[in-house]
Amino acid sequence: MDDDVGPSTGVSQVNFVACQLFALFAAFWFRIYLSPGKTSPDVRHAFATIFGIYFVIFCFGWYSVHLFVLVLMCYGIMVTASVSSIHRYSFFVAMGYLTICHISRIYIFHYGILTTDFSGPLMIVTQKITTLAFQVHDGLGRRAEDLSAEQHRLAVKVKPSFLQYLSYLLNFMSVIAGPCNNFKDYIAFIEGRHTHMKLLEVNWKQRGFQSLPEPSPTGAVIRKLYMTLVSLLLFLTLTKTFPVTCLVDDWFVHKANFLTRLCYLYIVMQASKPKYYFAWTLADAVNNAAGFGFSGVDKNGNFCWDLLSNLNIWKIETATSFKMYLENWNIQTATWLKRVCYERVPWYPTVLTFVLSALWHGVYPGYYFTFLTGTLVTVAARTMRSNYRHYFLSSKALKVAYDVVTWAVTQLAVSYTVAPFVMLAVEPTISLYKSMYFYLHIISLLIILFLPVKPHAHIQRQPQTLNSINKKKKD
Repeated sequence: MDDDVGPSTGVSQVNFVACQLFALFAAFWFRIYLSPGKTSPDVRHAFATIFGIYFVIFCFGWYSVHLFVLVLMCYGIMVTASVSSIHRYSFFVAMGYLTICHISRIYIFHYGILTTDFSGPLMIVTQKITTLAFQVHDGLGRRAEDLSAEQHRLAVKVKPSFLQYLSYLLNFMSVIAGPCNNFKDYIAFIEGRHTHMKLLEVNWKQRGFQSLPEPSPTGAVIRKLYMTLVSLLLFLTLTKTFPVTCLVDDWFVHKANFLTRLCYLYIVMQASKPKYYFAWTLADAVNNAAGFGFSGVDKNGNFCWDLLSNLNIWKIETATSFKMYLENWNIQTATWLKRVCYERVPWYPTVLTFVLSALWHGVYPGYYFTFLTGTLVTVAARTMRSNYRHYFLSSKALKVAYDVVTWAVTQLAVSYTVAPFVMLAVEPTISLYKSMYFYLHIISLLIILFLPVKPHAHIQRQPQTLNSINKKKKD
């Protein structure tokens, strides 16, 4: 789960929604009246930045100073640091500043009971600062043959100007609720090369088409706004009817039987999701409305606008494994963790990626309960799958039965695992897990201890570099 969706209190939620709706209209205006054909890139950068700064100040008041201070500090690093160290300095300054703000939020302001909660935009900007720093390091500080294909594609070979830097970090489309995106994609969008670049990547002309079309995002925006409206209605009904505080009620903890608790926990956790669906889908629609987020064509030849999508609701709700669930939740943050940590660290990549994810999310104890429980459940699920899944593939009926059972188990396991994430504090988390007899922890430990770990195909962690590909060809 993730809390970079926006403010946490009533007043700031209104500000957040007002800003995002205004951003939606501004995005349409930006695409129509400041289109690349009519306007220079500098003017588009300037308007995107000015709108973004205004939205941040409107939403967060003087707390927005934190955002501007971090951006200016990291631009100083971008200009002065050597390309061999630029990624390290940017990473430690951005993560250090974010962590200090997280600590002040929990220990000084008592679990985020602020008139405004500025941590969301700060988390997004931290992702962007570190993403760009690593991509500049790849483009200017490393040899091309040492890069993976993806790193080579995303490498930035010229340091950004001050205006480009501000526009990338503070543009109105993503400054409030994200998502993180790549600098080269953003610059291509501002300069009017975005859709053509993506069409060329999928070999559009080799499919027999001579000219490059101009895909319209209107259909994608309407679909996403419809989903946003449904999410808002669910939030106003389901979320208000089943608040997370239900899980510490005397009835739930002491009187309800275990099966009732199991079902009730699932319902309450389902009810906590619409606000994430609302915020992320609306943020995606804002970017699309501006003309940003085109990802190419699908297998049926339809245009896709999911480059910046942060979740796949259908795959989340029908997930039959913990892995499938996580792969479709907060997609852009998972991509960021992979690109700046998992693929780059020489030792203990899984552990260090977990540590970075936890630090980025914040210092609430509930987050750490969720991540530790999630690690345990993931290992247990992988062990169960490798030991038993092949028995259910012999017939269609068995496979359907397997999918139904694994869907139910996955949804219940996710509900149990993410509950501390939304409860935040230690006491309600322990109270909840005690009332559930720590059942999933115990089952997961028993599976790990007593079931054999089957060998499975080794998945290469480090991306293939041009050097390694050439070496294979020689061999």
